[in-house]
Amino acid sequence: MRLEEPLLVTHGPNVRYLTDFASSNAALLVEPERVRLFADFRYAAAGRAVEGVDFVETERSLLPAIARLLPERVGFEAEHLPYAEWEALGAPERELVPTRGAVERLRAVKDDGELEAIRRAATVTDRVYEGLAHERFRGRSERELAWRVEQLFHDAGAEGLAFAPIVASGPNAAHPHHSPGDRIVEEGDTVIVDSGALVSDYCSDCTRTFAVGPLPKRLREAYAACLEAQLAALEAVRPGAVGREVDAVPRERIDATEFRGSFGHGLGHGLGLVVHETPTLRPESEDVLEPGNVVTVEPGIYLEGLGGIRIEDLVIVREEGPEILSRFTKELLAVD
Repeated sequence: MRLEEPLLVTHGPNVRYLTDFASSNAALLVEPERVRLFADFRYAAAGRAVEGVDFVETERSLLPAIARLLPERVGFEAEHLPYAEWEALGAPERELVPTRGAVERLRAVKDDGELEAIRRAATVTDRVYEGLAHERFRGRSERELAWRVEQLFHDAGAEGLAFAPIVASGPNAAHPHHSPGDRIVEEGDTVIVDSGALVSDYCSDCTRTFAVGPLPKRLREAYAACLEAQLAALEAVRPGAVGREVDAVPRERIDATEFRGSFGHGLGHGLGLVVHETPTLRPESEDVLEPGNVVTVEPGIYLEGLGGIRIEDLVIVREEGPEILSRFTKELLAVD
């Protein structure tokens, strides 16, 4: 990481990435000649054990304590530092220089250890979907099924959830980020399940759409169109591809069908220590894919009042072609 001035890193995942130190109250000052790690008494023993840093124990109010030790000119993470904390660092008297994405660009390319953690998280998620496919859906509420998904993650060996599971049934499946509610799943519904595991602090993310009994013709056709678009998108995930160009591949295919305009969100996002990272696959994205990026590929078709489809795989960008980590079938599965 090349810096024009010292950089104060306050975003927890970035501190964790640079030092392997996890804390709810820590910061890192990266300077050419040294790196200082700041945390309060609760994390002091763990902080002193971190190699390659000078640990400084502070008061519980971290940033006012750090402010007394900062140089007159220092960079800060503009995307992560709230205004009140910016003031606590001594602005506007001190020269605080906004930086964007310095650590995130490093995080975007995963090393072998990171990839292995993500691969294991994806394997756990596959096990969850395998178990879920044998569950009864009909007559159960979305909220009950979401709780069952959480139990299956625990049983499959996840250390935690990457995010709260999405379970969206029937007309609710037309809303991409629906929160599971009291709606009872019925025959003829599609049920979108979007979930992911945490393994060694790294995330997975996968979506599958289940059919509860026979589906109406329009939903069957939507599933086929979404799957065809998703498979084409996977082939476009290559080093050197621009995010907006990859996004356009499935979007153009869906828009060439009767479902034109029904895919309204971005195709995908990077993933690692948090579930949404650089690079992005969206219509406006200028991110260029590199080997070692991990991205989701998740087109959807959403039909208001009827239902929805989303199919999402987790993918490592490789020179020789995409390495697809999500192995659970994408064939339309009918569940009871």
